[in-house]
Amino acid sequence: MSLTAIARSVPGTLQQEVLIAGRHRVRTDEPERLGGNDSGPAPHELFPAALASCIATTLALYARTKDWDLGDVCVAVDYDNESVPRAFDIAIELGGDLTDEQLARLEKVAAACPLRRSIEAGIEFTETIARPGRAPHPPTRRDRHGSRCGNAHRTAVRRSV
Repeated sequence: MSLTAIARSVPGTLQQEVLIAGRHRVRTDEPERLGGNDSGPAPHELFPAALASCIATTLALYARTKDWDLGDVCVAVDYDNESVPRAFDIAIELGGDLTDEQLARLEKVAAACPLRRSIEAGIEFTETIARPGRAPHPPTRRDRHGSRCGNAHRTAVRRSV
């Protein structure tokens, strides 16, 4: 399964209109100190937000299958984007009346959220840079499935982290 996000620049700004899975839109921007309007989150701010949301949703879905009342769920993710390697500090608070055994199980469930598993498994990047109106060369996986941003000449760069 492949998930796709497409970012298109808003002319004259640092804003990006991002289409996610063909049906949801998010607008990103940079803070004023970097020349943006601070009208939305900066792209790197979406990373810890996505992780917090993924953990909270994973916990809620699991609790639903067990008919457990989690009460208020709060997942706070602090992302140190300057450390090497990058670091996440995750704090989870559950307001429900849960046993120690349930909390122990939920800790394991939280660690298994799909985004966290993807990060821990490692990520491979295939990047292309394009000039509109040129035939794709060399073909990449994306080219074989149709360009997402229009016809373009592509130069592929592959990196793993």
